[in-house]
Amino acid sequence: MTDERMEWLISLLLRIGVIAASAVVLVGGILYLYQYGEGATHYRVFSGEPVCLRTPAGILVSAARAESRGVIQLGLLLLILTPIARVVFSVAAYALQRDRLYVAVTLLVLVVLLYNLMGSH
Repeated sequence: MTDERMEWLISLLLRIGVIAASAVVLVGGILYLYQYGEGATHYRVFSGEPVCLRTPAGILVSAARAESRGVIQLGLLLLILTPIARVVFSVAAYALQRDRLYVAVTLLVLVVLLYNLMGSH
């Protein structure tokens, strides 16, 4: 795989990821307005997200049920996963090119990304 082809595929991956995430968030926003658009907003009482939406599995279940908040969070999860997919793709591309230095550096970047995503505390 040439460098130009790899750059083109990475840019395609990033574009598809951002467009897909945006479309999912848009659908979730439309669903939210459909489900809750007529209700009055109570600004005096803050209520956080339900416990079921605090894990990726809960987000997937909620989105599968067409719950608007779950769909919106699924779109945000896709947006977060897009650069991670780019790094994973880069590791595979550099491995195909047999470039050990770039594979090692990209794997280090992937480890740092995942460490920070999973929570360093």
